Amino acid sequence: MIFNPVILSVLIMIILCLCKLNVIFSMLIAALVAGITSDLGMTNTMKILISGMGGNAETALSYILLGTLAVAINSTGVANILSNKISKVVKGKKVYLLLLVAGLGCFSQNLIPVHIAFIPILIPPLLKLMNKLKIDRRAMACCLTFGVKTPYVVLPVGFGLIFHTIVKDQISSNGHIIELGDVWKSTWLLGIAMLLGLLSAIFITYKKDRNYQDLPLKGMVAVESEKMEKKHWITLAAAIVAFSIQLFTGSLPLGAIAALIVMIIFKVVKWKDLDKMLNDGFLIMGVIAFTMLIAAGYGKVIRETGAIETLVNSVVGVSGGNKIITSLIMLIVGLFITMGIGTSFGTVPILATIYVPLALKMGYSTSAMIILITAASIIGDAGSPASDSTLGPTSGLNADGQHDHIRDTCMATFIHFCIPLFLAGFIGSLIF
Repeated sequence: MIFNPVILSVLIMIILCLCKLNVIFSMLIAALVAGITSDLGMTNTMKILISGMGGNAETALSYILLGTLAVAINSTGVANILSNKISKVVKGKKVYLLLLVAGLGCFSQNLIPVHIAFIPILIPPLLKLMNKLKIDRRAMACCLTFGVKTPYVVLPVGFGLIFHTIVKDQISSNGHIIELGDVWKSTWLLGIAMLLGLLSAIFITYKKDRNYQDLPLKGMVAVESEKMEKKHWITLAAAIVAFSIQLFTGSLPLGAIAALIVMIIFKVVKWKDLDKMLNDGFLIMGVIAFTMLIAAGYGKVIRETGAIETLVNSVVGVSGGNKIITSLIMLIVGLFITMGIGTSFGTVPILATIYVPLALKMGYSTSAMIILITAASIIGDAGSPASDSTLGPTSGLNADGQHDHIRDTCMATFIHFCIPLFLAGFIGSLIF
């Protein structure tokens, strides 16, 4: 199993990332390894990778436009006012700030479903406050990842409704009919696991002070504002326009463009400054946007190898009818697939095709089947270098160049979320 192209490729990607090779180069090399070891050939592998990059085109465009919008909003000074307001709320207690951001992150998935769009706008202006409180940014990375991931796993609202519907439809279409309500009745255990991971990150692992320098933010100029003025209210109105259009059309890029147009019409942003704002937006989000494009291509290469089906089918032969071994292998396979593909939403259909018949054959209950398939589909997403659950937090926390994507985000979130999710999925599959 270790020589399966998927396992080999993901292992190489992880090792290269840990050796501080840029995540884009790491994924490119890992994709070539997957293609060559599965006889796709080097040239064909690159063609597949490039053709697959379009899978995240909307996400990448969203990141660039969000970066530009973040620069535009920052230029008005409203972000600084918001930072000051938050500073007064937390009253110098870093735990309050961490929990507040985690709570706001949860709202971004369900109450106001904008996913990671709030991070490049809200977090950079808070970095100075975080430096003053000596907050370890690894703890904040865990708060952000918790906020953008846990709600859709547990609650069938907003993005959670989409995810739960995918789980329901995929399990039902593969031979076991379930209702939408069956999903959250099982996945609550995964939510508890992530909550425990978050609390351990805040109160144990990253409790100690960590010093950072007050450095300039990439692409942003510090604007000091104390009172709300007309331009600030217009900026907030533009943000509401962005949210409303995104909510009704489902297009985040369209919402970002509309917000920028509103700011230009009311002369909050000057026409002549647009070029610079777009360039500065690239400084903030450009690398992450391109990383998402490569991640989509890498995911397509992995799927085209045909090695995923071989890998999942091998579970049947290795388990020998033992539920303990079967659960362990299913979760391990899910971990490697999601670490490589970087999306839990896209992994559910891949695993359900084989896991549902296998779970039925092994005699798993409906709840055990749901928690096992869900856990296997999300387990690596929280720590994958190619996931928006980790790239999003890095986009905000590294605005001043003092936060490493692999060591400060991915390793922290892997320890505090992937491991608890693995344990919860394993235990839940056996006791439900």
